[in-house]
Amino acid sequence: MASAVDAPNGANVATEGDAVCAAGRTERDTAAAGSRRLAVISLRQAAAGPPRAWCSRVVGRVGEAAVKVLRMSELPVAEESHDVAEALLVLDGTLALEVRGELVTVRTGDLFMVPARTPHRVRPGSEGTLLIVENEPVA
Repeated sequence: MASAVDAPNGANVATEGDAVCAAGRTERDTAAAGSRRLAVISLRQAAAGPPRAWCSRVVGRVGEAAVKVLRMSELPVAEESHDVAEALLVLDGTLALEVRGELVTVRTGDLFMVPARTPHRVRPGSEGTLLIVENEPVA
């Protein structure tokens, strides 16, 4: 079960295992994340699984990197930065970002690398399916 904690910006954020979702929503795919079986993963199906947009689902791991998928919505996401770099791959649709005050549009098939400790936020108008790869050590 997810538990709520207060984030530094005052938001109430739900946390559980491998993922923390925007706006306090959490989803975890323990079967895919913990399995050592060979499997083909439908990313579109995995992205459709969480009930709300901007809720990432861990579909696998490569070393300490989590491979996540999520469904984007038209809504913006508050600015954030991470101690490690992250890769953002748009599987379909468009991701509208603001990175260090610069507008960046990432389209279907495009990969955008966010350097470590770089402030970035999602602007209104993003839609589609996003794959995220970021270092998340397993607790």
